[in-house]
Amino acid sequence: MTRRAPVRRMLDVQTPVIPVVSRWIAETPGTISLGQGIVSWGPPPAAIDALRAFPQDANDHRYGPVEGLPPLVDVLAQKLHAENGIAPRGNRIFVTAGGNLAFMNAVLAITDPGDEVILPVPYYFNHEMAIVMAGCTPMPVATDDRYQLRLDALAAAITPRTRAIVTVSPNNPTGAVYPEDALRAVGALCRDRGIYHVNDEVYEYFTYDGTPHFSPASAPGADEWTISLYSLSKAYGMASWRMGYMVVPEALWEPVNKIQDTILICASHMVQEAALAAVKAGRAWTMPKLEPLARMRDRAWKTLSGVATVPRADGAFYYLIKADTSLDPMAACERLIRDHRVAVIPGSAFGVTEGCALRVSFGALEEATAGEGLDRLAHGLRALSSTTK
Repeated sequence: MTRRAPVRRMLDVQTPVIPVVSRWIAETPGTISLGQGIVSWGPPPAAIDALRAFPQDANDHRYGPVEGLPPLVDVLAQKLHAENGIAPRGNRIFVTAGGNLAFMNAVLAITDPGDEVILPVPYYFNHEMAIVMAGCTPMPVATDDRYQLRLDALAAAITPRTRAIVTVSPNNPTGAVYPEDALRAVGALCRDRGIYHVNDEVYEYFTYDGTPHFSPASAPGADEWTISLYSLSKAYGMASWRMGYMVVPEALWEPVNKIQDTILICASHMVQEAALAAVKAGRAWTMPKLEPLARMRDRAWKTLSGVATVPRADGAFYYLIKADTSLDPMAACERLIRDHRVAVIPGSAFGVTEGCALRVSFGALEEATAGEGLDRLAHGLRALSSTTK
């Protein structure tokens, strides 16, 4: 049998960087990882209790509604109304197997092959990968030196093939939080140009120093052109459970229903029961856990600002720093692991093509361990700077 050449569509998709970095870490015992974007805590006890209580009857083992179990959808609708200002007007909620599936649903629902989707740079790499997998073209658009949106650049990037502008706020990988007026301006631009605004709000609870989070779909009439994405992975420590949700305009109900029914049918009934308990525990359960993150954010800035350029980060649990080295980001990351036993993620994975950008995550570790990792990183950055000039 003659072996076929690899499928071109998948050749164009970037290789996920996390497994590469994880392999280097495994080969270097004692490495402290400031790489993967997860939190240090697990789910609320009520979610674990709900899991233990499953199943209740035979229906628990059958397919459920594509959009999610009604009790969970109802609680999410209440949460969206109370916390995000998104009222149940002309929109629908879908429970998904994580935030990445929510984004894939959105891309497939609003694009045809050959269409374009605008991504402010730095972007979340799985968003770029999903767009390419759908046969579409990601259109990177530069942000400013603080990683804030440039509305003029976004407007200039729109073509007849553009179907959406994607924003992530609070941002992965930069920690930037886009202000309300900027997100409203993006929404108005999308409305005027007849395209969608896809806003990822996975880190909505993770803001600091009183910085507010704004949901673009809360603006009057915005439910017609705004797609909002959420996840329980971060705030509720449920990354492995694969539980997210999305809010879509009513006009997208049928296409998203087709997509999710084909790819997933429905999110795991068991996990949805646990998610229901987690969402009921609510924001009040998560907020006290942000205090150590706020301290680590301050420590990261103090530790790294003397050895790298560290743009302001008011949200999430990341800094995207700019290292003073001539090494490319992948080589710098490998050197930091091999020589200094500390791991970060190369900025090239997020579309940064100039200089040596590195994403530092301070959310996954206890304070003492994260602090040791930051000290190692600062030492490593000094070494890279002195040996590559």
